[in-house]
Amino acid sequence: MPIYAIVAFFLLVMGAIGVFGYQRYAKPGQVYEQLGEPVIEAPTAGNQEDAEVRKAREFKFIQKVGELMPVSSDDSSVTRTMLTHAGYRSDNAVKIYYGIRLLATVIFGLLGLLLRNSIGANPSLHIVFPAAMALGGWIGPNFMLEKRIKKRLTILRLALPDALDLMVIAVEAGLGLDQAIQYVATELRNAHRELTEEFMLTNLEIRAGKRRADALKNLGERSGEPELRKLTAILIQNDRFGTSVAESLRQHSDHLRVRRRQEAEERAAKVGVKLVFPIFFFILPAMMLVCAGPGVLGVVKYLLPLMRGFS
Repeated sequence: MPIYAIVAFFLLVMGAIGVFGYQRYAKPGQVYEQLGEPVIEAPTAGNQEDAEVRKAREFKFIQKVGELMPVSSDDSSVTRTMLTHAGYRSDNAVKIYYGIRLLATVIFGLLGLLLRNSIGANPSLHIVFPAAMALGGWIGPNFMLEKRIKKRLTILRLALPDALDLMVIAVEAGLGLDQAIQYVATELRNAHRELTEEFMLTNLEIRAGKRRADALKNLGERSGEPELRKLTAILIQNDRFGTSVAESLRQHSDHLRVRRRQEAEERAAKVGVKLVFPIFFFILPAMMLVCAGPGVLGVVKYLLPLMRGFS
């Protein structure tokens, strides 16, 4: 009887998940396919301002908490650089970041105080556990920020060859470097949003009157991606000496693709070494149990009684 109840419960859960998935994802997807591609409109200034106002209201309390944190100018500069590499360019990003760290420290510390009685009767653990929870709340946002930076840099690096190919086509078609950057930022804004945002900011700096070399240098420093810094250095040298931009971009794009292929081959070559420990600790014991288990059971069942009889 219990097995039938388990099967019925499993079928009920699977049916509920299937109905939810069809109503939530499959059916709207079919409707979108019938409607066709969405019409993309450029965001207006009013929409951007409204979004910024909403975000400011949402993080207003966290910003006030972050203002209570005494931070030196050097630490603030390093934190702002990290936040910029992660894609957070707001003026209040540093205060919001420290506000999140303070709130996480307090919340995790209080949670550790509430749960300290459930970890045992050792009085030392009652002191160490809340302190460790508070320390985890302080370190956690920094760990998440570093992961966000690594993810964003990877996205920028993988999107760069496509952008360079399109930029080569634009330059060979007769566009200048500024117009080519703007064209790439417009055409690839759906496929590679992070890279196009950086290109848009660079184009805005050039249109605002900043020298092209300074705007390109800011692009490399703002993104934090080494390959993008190399690209900006190449563009600055081409602008200074008047060499062919299209040929330099094509060679750099080929270099990026060759390097990506070499990195893939390197990761594939490391798979054998990385599989040694999982095989040794997880797969090999199971294989030994399956292969030698019957023999060991036979020895225990038949040989040991015979040995006791001889003794």
